[in-house]
Amino acid sequence: MITHSEDLTILIAVADSGGFSAAAEQLDIQVAKVSRAVARVEKQLNTTLFSRTTRRVELTEEGSQFIEKVRVGLEKLSEAEEWLKVRHEKPSGRLRIDSASPFILHQITPHIKDFSQRYPMIDIELSASDGIINLLEKRTDLAIRIGKLEDSTLHARVLGHSKLWLVASPGYLQLSGIPQTPEQLLSHRLLGFIPPSNLNHWSVGSGITITPDIAASNGEVLRQLCLEGNGIACLSNFMVQRDIEKGKLMVILAGQMQSPHPREVVRAVYYRNTALSSRIKLFIDFIEQRIVL
Repeated sequence: MITHSEDLTILIAVADSGGFSAAAEQLDIQVAKVSRAVARVEKQLNTTLFSRTTRRVELTEEGSQFIEKVRVGLEKLSEAEEWLKVRHEKPSGRLRIDSASPFILHQITPHIKDFSQRYPMIDIELSASDGIINLLEKRTDLAIRIGKLEDSTLHARVLGHSKLWLVASPGYLQLSGIPQTPEQLLSHRLLGFIPPSNLNHWSVGSGITITPDIAASNGEVLRQLCLEGNGIACLSNFMVQRDIEKGKLMVILAGQMQSPHPREVVRAVYYRNTALSSRIKLFIDFIEQRIVL
């Protein structure tokens, strides 16, 4: 092999980020090192892999095909290394986990200390993405997804179901009244996601699509707005269970919510063509026993 794995890792970072500076920031190395690695690989292969403009670095046709094969090759190398580590009973390496902000805050961060004490050689990186990301481009090993899974290239493991509730603060309901039917919701202040969003379709009664009086891109923001008495929101149980138990939020129209519903499914998803990474499997097994959905 005429190229080195470190250079190839840098090459992929440039391809995914679209630039030398962005790749250097992503890998926490100097831009000069990125530039040298790309130049070295292109010289070794006698091929131009990137076309450079003043604004962006883009893959050539040869570069695009080469990168995709390199991804597969590095993945196989990583699996081989992990296999050896597992045989020595010392799982290690970096584990990149992505999920929506509310799930990260309420269900993952409370358990990271315990996981790290159990597996001290695994380094955790958490990212909170409120939109769907490309796991390969963001170099993410594992994502927690809530609701319908659109990407058929992902492997998925169902972790459970988190029931949806319509909730409001006692103060808001005291001032505005408690809706008795789904139709009465439309006369209340409703909290939802920034349109367009299928999360603004509430599965109550025969189903209604709301136009939020206050909209946010993040479920945790909606929870805080709800706690402050701004209106009614439709939120997952894993976010509001403690608020309900403490009387900070009240459930309305509970008997008219459709359940089970696709939005209630919580899955762990990951890209793997063959064997499941030991780090990913360890974390999924660990978190599945601790999350409260």
